Amino acid sequence: MKEGRVGGKGGGGGGAQPSVDERYTQWKSLVPVLYDWLANHNLVWPSLSCRWGPQLEQATYKNRQRLYLSEQTDVSVPNTLVIANCEVVKPRVAAAEHISQFNEEARSPFVKKFKTIIHPGEVNRIRELPQNSKIVATHTDSPDVLIWDVESQPNRHAVLGASESCPDLILTGHQDDAEFALAMCQTEPFVLSGGKDKSVVLWSIHDHISSLAADQSATKSPGSGAANTKQSKLGVDDKRVDGPRVHARGVFQGHEDTVEDVQFCPSSSQEFCSVGDDSCLILWDARSGSAPVTKVEKAHNADLHCVDWSPHDTHFILTGSADNSVRMFDRRNLTSGGVGSPVHTFEGHSAAVLCVQWSPHKCSVFGSSAEDGILNLWDYEGIGKQNPARTKAPNAPPGLFFRHAGHRDKVVDFHWNVSDPWTIVSVSDDGESTGGGGTLQIWRMIDLIYRSEEEVLEELDKFKVHLSECAS
Repeated sequence: MKEGRVGGKGGGGGGAQPSVDERYTQWKSLVPVLYDWLANHNLVWPSLSCRWGPQLEQATYKNRQRLYLSEQTDVSVPNTLVIANCEVVKPRVAAAEHISQFNEEARSPFVKKFKTIIHPGEVNRIRELPQNSKIVATHTDSPDVLIWDVESQPNRHAVLGASESCPDLILTGHQDDAEFALAMCQTEPFVLSGGKDKSVVLWSIHDHISSLAADQSATKSPGSGAANTKQSKLGVDDKRVDGPRVHARGVFQGHEDTVEDVQFCPSSSQEFCSVGDDSCLILWDARSGSAPVTKVEKAHNADLHCVDWSPHDTHFILTGSADNSVRMFDRRNLTSGGVGSPVHTFEGHSAAVLCVQWSPHKCSVFGSSAEDGILNLWDYEGIGKQNPARTKAPNAPPGLFFRHAGHRDKVVDFHWNVSDPWTIVSVSDDGESTGGGGTLQIWRMIDLIYRSEEEVLEELDKFKVHLSECAS
């Protein structure tokens, strides 16, 4: 099992820091106060990616939803892509004593494995297609992007020697391994990837439809049609059969080192951005050729690990780096002499930032997770505003309003739930600190934290009246 990108980048925080166990114990004691709901799920194997799938069912007290994650094994059993069913408890349903009484070593009853796909190699990244979240793309240690229809894929038993599942599509175009940088377009079924070949590659899944038509008109030649026919017999002769291949629409060159993350502009299938180990943030437009539109030579002072483009205001882009910071850029004013000119730099982590993501529910809110085991939630509207609570936490960085400290090692991925506001799934690789595999947590902070102060005070006042009436 490799550590990949999550191993050892970024410096320490300086100063006397509480130990992991001390911090975790303190956090656990505050769970009934800080959280509306929390489910802790121990993983046998680490997972480097977690994503919400489609909502399946709504009930009175909870909703059922698909959840995608992976199992990164030591090859004693195969690596897998896991499709789970998750029971998401609705707001203000869980009792405080229920969410605080969990065993770190146990599986959560709210998360149940539904299907296993035996993946050809380790799963480094999972992304779902917005137009159909039953279609997911995965990155492994290869130049190809693999596309899976998770509902039609057969359920497999992950035992030693079992044959690999056959992807529904294979996207080709990279000249070297592409391990982490992966994105799906909001407006079209387009896929974007970056890799060690310093390239950003763009595909359209629609191109598979036209290639299928060509294959069917030449049935005697060994093409995608033949691969599809064999795919249904997978497992009979225990040999891996490749799925049909789709060639790239465009290859974009401009980085000087590995591309670590990519993201589409939420309103366009032709505009996208990328970040890499060359410290660069690059904006591209496929309509104007394969050269960068804008290149920020020094967006951070170290490697860039992650990027996200605001779905609410497409001027704003977030980047996270091995320099432990998150920066917010306005694409109308990106550079000054080639050096990044961020709107704001958010400094609340003590180690390399691995994932940044805008909230789908409030335009000024985003999350960041890092190798320090912390997932921070920020609200940039809060920067510069007078906050009486700040006197109680004078060292809190501007904009930080919630700190999830439930993981005991690097938080490698997280995902906001579009169907269930303010609900987040996060996953950590706990192998180094606890000797275990990983931890999956599904959580939602108590709504008193993020609602407006006027609303909260009004509600608390009603409780005050009610309590005084009960007392009398």
